[in-house]
Amino acid sequence: MAELLYRLGRTAARRARTVIVAWLVVLVGVGAAYLVGAGTLASSFTIPGTPTEEVTARLQTAFPEASGGTGSVVFSTDDGSALTPEQQAAISAKVAEASQVDGVETVVDPFATEAQRAEQQQQIDGGAAQLVAARAELDAGQAQLDAAQGQLDAARVQAEVGGMLAQAQPQLDAQQAAIDAQQEALDAGRAELDAQAAQLAQGASLLKMASEIRTVSEDGSAAIATVMFTEQQMAVTQETKDAVTAIFPGDAVPGVETDVSSELTAAVPELLGVGEIVGLVVAAIVLVVMLGTLVGAGLPLLTALIGVGIGVLAAMSFSGVVDMVSVTPILGVMLGLAVGIDYSLFIINRHRRQLKQGYDVRESIALANGTSGNAVVFAGATVLIALLALNVTGIPFLGLMGTVAAGCILVAVLIAITLTPALLSLVGMRILSRRERARLGAAHNAPGAGPTPQAAPATPMSTRGAVLRALACVGALVVVALPATSLQLNLPDGSSEAPDSTQYQAYSTVAEKFGAGQNGPLLVVADLPEGTTEDQALAYQAQVADELFAQDGVVAVAPIGAAEDLSLAAFQVVPADGPTAESTADLVHALRDLPPIDGQVELGVAGQASGNIDISDKLSSALPVYLGVVVGLSLIILIIVFRSILVPVIATFGFILSFFAALGGVVAIYQWGWLSGVFGVDSPGPILNFLPTLLVGILFGLAMDYQLFLGSGMREAYAHGAPARRAIVEGARAGRAVVTAAAIIMVSVFGGFVFSHSAMIRPIGFALAFGVLLDAFVVRMLLVPALMHLAGDKAWWLPRWLDRLLPDVDVEGAALERRHPHAEPRESVTTP
Repeated sequence: MAELLYRLGRTAARRARTVIVAWLVVLVGVGAAYLVGAGTLASSFTIPGTPTEEVTARLQTAFPEASGGTGSVVFSTDDGSALTPEQQAAISAKVAEASQVDGVETVVDPFATEAQRAEQQQQIDGGAAQLVAARAELDAGQAQLDAAQGQLDAARVQAEVGGMLAQAQPQLDAQQAAIDAQQEALDAGRAELDAQAAQLAQGASLLKMASEIRTVSEDGSAAIATVMFTEQQMAVTQETKDAVTAIFPGDAVPGVETDVSSELTAAVPELLGVGEIVGLVVAAIVLVVMLGTLVGAGLPLLTALIGVGIGVLAAMSFSGVVDMVSVTPILGVMLGLAVGIDYSLFIINRHRRQLKQGYDVRESIALANGTSGNAVVFAGATVLIALLALNVTGIPFLGLMGTVAAGCILVAVLIAITLTPALLSLVGMRILSRRERARLGAAHNAPGAGPTPQAAPATPMSTRGAVLRALACVGALVVVALPATSLQLNLPDGSSEAPDSTQYQAYSTVAEKFGAGQNGPLLVVADLPEGTTEDQALAYQAQVADELFAQDGVVAVAPIGAAEDLSLAAFQVVPADGPTAESTADLVHALRDLPPIDGQVELGVAGQASGNIDISDKLSSALPVYLGVVVGLSLIILIIVFRSILVPVIATFGFILSFFAALGGVVAIYQWGWLSGVFGVDSPGPILNFLPTLLVGILFGLAMDYQLFLGSGMREAYAHGAPARRAIVEGARAGRAVVTAAAIIMVSVFGGFVFSHSAMIRPIGFALAFGVLLDAFVVRMLLVPALMHLAGDKAWWLPRWLDRLLPDVDVEGAALERRHPHAEPRESVTTP
């Protein structure tokens, strides 16, 4: 591989313009593909096979009108007063207009719904009064009938005493038949009244259970219009959402503030905002400080931006044929920028050092590509494998995110080993500062100039110092990781958005005026027995509603309706707390665990909140498996690279510590609300449910990058005869400058996304930035050297039989240097 990269670098240096034009053609090509093939990015997440998806699929077949996605438009008066009739009429007109949008099933008019509720209440109240009056009439009729029966019985007795019974019998029997007929009529009327009373009680009960599901607040100052789409939530196009929101601007009705929920506003987050640009500026400053020239600092930024453009545009060009969530391209931008800058920096740094040692420009480019470029390829491969391994989780949207990110990493590697050499060839000696070029020229022209002074011999750390350092590092990381034990997962809702956003205002208004549970109602489906009649279906609905309303954490239940074939009935259930609350997740699980009602009616739960809970559960169960795959992969790769058993174990142990510490930091800030003002966390809550799994793959790959660039220098020093403990110090000293710069750059790029406008992007950016910070500066530069010092020579032990089986990857390119020696003397220990 090193020899191949040497030749590739040399060819790219010789044909620099051709290589640059080729990459520009690729960039233009993927740009054209994006314009042709780009589709709508999804704003919601689904996982096939979850209970929510199964229930939704049943609804689509049997009860399609109840399976569509929903969103909310929230109206509230500016001064908190009740909505005037004029304002209500204007809102109703907007609602009617929105109902005509293609893809919208209907938009529920809040005032018509409340009027219908009031009418139902009046009917129930009126029916109750009529029942009381009818029972009074029946009671009066019964009293008259009882009196007539008494008179008839008295007449029968009198006739019998007087011996006239035989003659009076026909008349008495006729009167008795009339009384019996009247009694039957009274009994039938009473039975009918009892049935009506039962229906009335049932209706009153259902209305009472649904009383908290309001569309107009009790004080009349706010109203909710529910938008019901024809397609399920994941399939609703952004064009449809945009068409609906265009009808409801913030000032749609004079004196009324109009806000739309996150289901209607979620779209593609901006790729580069103010925070991201600040991150790039910090990265540029670090590059200038390290490389000493604007030209040198500009090259990694240029190559990274080109790589990101190609990778992200190529990925998004497939969004028209695959379901891609909106956060996917942002992840590609984050990784593409950070890794692209670092990989080019490693090659440029090696090239600069070789130029200062007297190498020819093209010779140095080729050798830097074969040595540092070899390490870049291997490091990129570890990140690539870790990201592609996200597909083993069985979660499609997460696997696609990993695949897109891996594609961006691949482009970054290819750019680093081809475009970077080409640009370095055009720049020539200007990659060095004027002072460096002057010093190099003076040294070259000075007669009898001796070799470059060697650095002072490295002094190993003391064993006591190594023990203290290891204990301090492990202790600090464990303390930082402690909050991770309280990790709660879910997807962000409107409360996680920026306070000035319309979705946050909509969420807050609903929570304040209607109750937090109205922001995340559940859709409960009851499977009715085969052959159910309409009367039986109504009875089952009442029975199921009673059972649901009796559950802890339920504040309201309302029947939605039944399927045409009466195979199932649907209910809206409003929980006490919001969609991301732990109590709501407990309620979903409790409803699913209920035994069949009446031994026949089984329940299922769906809806946006339920779907998010299912995704979180699925991701939580997949995380240990994925973590095991990554840890196993880490051990295998590092054993091959370092030809050691203990070094991979130490490196993997450090990765596990940095992962849980990063997760602990995320929980402390975004779930507990620590330092919320600093990081703009207005409403702490559950952590983004796919963040831990994503963090495992990305942080593992990046951690292995730094382990390779530091550990390979230690390995090379040890292979050149340095004692094990001194080799550790020599390798760390030789590679710490470039790794420090690379880590600062990566933290800056990731940190720029911490202040993104998107609630999903912010915790991802923080987790990656904090994770890299801990792994690079605490684990790789402090903990790993200390543990390796304590291991001594045993750190590099490898069974002979395994040594014979393992391939020699020569990450550092030492064999390449021997095949292409430089005429002038130079240091034997080099790092990328």
